Amino acid sequence: MSAIYLDCNATTPIDPAVSQSLMHYLTEEYGNEGSRTHEFGVRAKQAVQKARDQVAAVVAATRDEVIFTSGATESNNLAILGLRASAKELGKTHIITSAIEHKAVLEPCRLLEREGFEITRLPVDSRGFVDPDALRIELRADTFLVSIMQVNNETGIRQPLDEVADVLTDHPAYFHTDAAQGFGKDFEPLRNSRIDLISISGHKIYAPQGIGALIMRKRTHDRPPIQPLIHGGGQERGLRPGTLPVALIAALGMAAEIAMRDQKKRQQACHRVRRQAIDALSSLNPKLTGDQSLVMDHVLNLAFPGLDSEALIVALKDLIAISNGSACTSSSYSPSHVLKAMGMSDDEANSCIRISWCHLTPVIDWEAIAHRIKKIH
Repeated sequence: MSAIYLDCNATTPIDPAVSQSLMHYLTEEYGNEGSRTHEFGVRAKQAVQKARDQVAAVVAATRDEVIFTSGATESNNLAILGLRASAKELGKTHIITSAIEHKAVLEPCRLLEREGFEITRLPVDSRGFVDPDALRIELRADTFLVSIMQVNNETGIRQPLDEVADVLTDHPAYFHTDAAQGFGKDFEPLRNSRIDLISISGHKIYAPQGIGALIMRKRTHDRPPIQPLIHGGGQERGLRPGTLPVALIAALGMAAEIAMRDQKKRQQACHRVRRQAIDALSSLNPKLTGDQSLVMDHVLNLAFPGLDSEALIVALKDLIAISNGSACTSSSYSPSHVLKAMGMSDDEANSCIRISWCHLTPVIDWEAIAHRIKKIH
């Protein structure tokens, strides 16, 4: 029997309806969106515009505020590094982010730091979320950008986006959020109009890998003053040149539409799995990571006393496929920077595993998992 996939925070399976849309535009309506001289190009353009509407609807934006990218990593880089020239021109080179951001935010910030920008990394405590009061203290007249993620990819903990937005109400700094883990799952926070920039990835919401978007909200009539990182044709308002991958974009749009339609049903399914997991594993006295009242229903980050995560993953590999951190840092064997920021020692951080599932996950034999863990305890 093959293992059940429980690493949905790394990437999700493709929804069957999304897969159908993808294949349709790969094999039947495969025109270039930029071709205006024939019907194939016209249909491709219509598919892209429909997808813009579908993605925008999730966050109460408009189609002209959606820029398609290869995923949240590119979107994060475009949002952060794309503001560099404007920040320098205005002499506002202070950026605030958090210590638990994905590397796709931390590394662009580190690059700007080497160029003379000042980066403030807000701490978190053992609960795992940013304190808006800490942001209020660090906010300065020369702060140009605040970048706080929506949901942490390792712990599943929601960050207080509404409270951050309130702190920024009377401040001109741009507010960016890496919403890779929350877009299409945790809806209301991203509809806050004070959030200027939203990064998303299709492969976190049952669309294919290799497609995402940066949502750029206008202030009055002006977009954030982002400059492109690559140069070519005029696609995506000149911010992301290159032939648009129509099939991937249509698939992302379909995934966004289904996420809105099925949000309650999906949440209920994930909550049910979470309850089953906790009930079955509770006799092993697991230590759950962070404030559980803020954790998304499809994630468990936990440790079992005396068990190393690598040993646990190997022991369970024929039952479930799980991870001990971000897939994007799996080449590094150093303890998780997220868990370290939450005050864990190296040993404590190296004991944690992440289990993440979705509404497409088959029935899981949690009792068998618990029995296996008891045997190696």
